Amino acid sequence: MAFAAAACVKSVAVRASATSDLSRSCLQCPRFAGLACVRFGEAKREFEFANLTRQMQQISGNATRGVVTMAGSGKFFVGGNWKCNGTKESITKLVSDLNNAKIEEDVDVVVAPPFIYIEQVLNSLTPRIEVSAQNAWVGKGGAFTGEISAEQLNDIGCKWVILGHSERRHILGEASEFIGKKCSYAVSKDLKVIACVGEKLEEREAGKTFDVVFEQLKAFADEVPGLPNVVIAYEPVWAIGTGKVATPEQAQEVHAAIRKWLKDNVSAEAASRTRIIYGGSVNGSNSSELAKKEDIDGFLVGGASLKGPEFAIIVNSVTAKRVAV
Repeated sequence: MAFAAAACVKSVAVRASATSDLSRSCLQCPRFAGLACVRFGEAKREFEFANLTRQMQQISGNATRGVVTMAGSGKFFVGGNWKCNGTKESITKLVSDLNNAKIEEDVDVVVAPPFIYIEQVLNSLTPRIEVSAQNAWVGKGGAFTGEISAEQLNDIGCKWVILGHSERRHILGEASEFIGKKCSYAVSKDLKVIACVGEKLEEREAGKTFDVVFEQLKAFADEVPGLPNVVIAYEPVWAIGTGKVATPEQAQEVHAAIRKWLKDNVSAEAASRTRIIYGGSVNGSNSSELAKKEDIDGFLVGGASLKGPEFAIIVNSVTAKRVAV
């Protein structure tokens, strides 16, 4: 497998290391069951998991590089998920901080305010930063109390939406197939999607990380052939808002596995094009080390995105992709 340095890097180093094909570990999704949580109880495939883990460690750990590279061809991407936080006053201050921040050019930046503040942000934020919703309904609007449709987001000029966040999956009970259908409808209405995947702590400890993540990926890929206009966000649930963060090596291992799954199950073009970003207690102190990993194409940031200066530091961690090691 060869990794080429990003186009903005003038001094390019190419790493080549042969790796064997990985075993496919994706689960078949159950039939669509509305908002019911997915339950899957297939027997643990210990040999396959151990084999896959060993191979992914070879991918992420072999050889040294003269330049930190990006395995994919997409532009570095940083999203800020403000979740259910903010007031008109605090968001005015946050937008001012973002407008005044110096942001590197070779990175796409998106922020996701609560629904009721989207227009305020759209009307005051620099066009350098795009705006996302945090959720969207599975189809056209109508008698769906509390929901927001893709058409309504289009109407106010919102270009992005986050779908499949663990808080929607595990607190509100959204099943993978339901989330996949939401993604399909959003893309059909010209919204770009930040599609979230990730395992809970007990799933990681049981050796099911790849099974869980691949099942979630399959639900997106089944509904959106080729995954156009989709950014994949790997967010281990055990690291979200806990202060715990996956090590750069842990994150790289899963990101490399996701890219391999995309190559095997979608297309080589999709594997190269699709940006795979990391989320889970990312902050200004750890973002640069994470960004150095070749399959980490950016971040989805929670709490730290509510602090303009710190969020700018995370955005500018793109420079770690250009630092010689």
